[in-house]
Amino acid sequence: MKPRVRLAAVGAAFALAAATPVAAYAALDDPPAAAASGAVGRGKPYVETRLFFGTERPDGGPPVTEKQFLAFVDRRITPRFPSGLTIHDARGQWRDQNGTIERERSYEVVLLYPASEAGTQDPRIERIRTAYERQYAQESVARADAPARVDF
Repeated sequence: MKPRVRLAAVGAAFALAAATPVAAYAALDDPPAAAASGAVGRGKPYVETRLFFGTERPDGGPPVTEKQFLAFVDRRITPRFPSGLTIHDARGQWRDQNGTIERERSYEVVLLYPASEAGTQDPRIERIRTAYERQYAQESVARADAPARVDF
């Protein structure tokens, strides 16, 4: 690649990377495709955060029990999200840091909060993830965020 073309490509990549966080954060306020296509738009802009908690311990210790997990929810999650949450029992599969495919009983916790509170809720969610990782010797707690329209 010629130096001038390479410089232009690097500049374009940098501009795209620099704009990505703003675009991703702005997308939380965008209406879903159904509303944009003319369907009736209901609800208000919210963020749906899903957290995935594994129960197997990488150090070979006993798995996290349902009683332990629900106590964690009561102590660490409910105080930060007193308006409500949803818990799903699940079976998870993922590749650990050593490349081994792990399968385990897991829990999915769904949190809904107004998009306008995303900046306030983010550190609360990160504290939940960190607390579970430390308390139960987990490599990670997965997190998925998506824009949503919510009506109660």
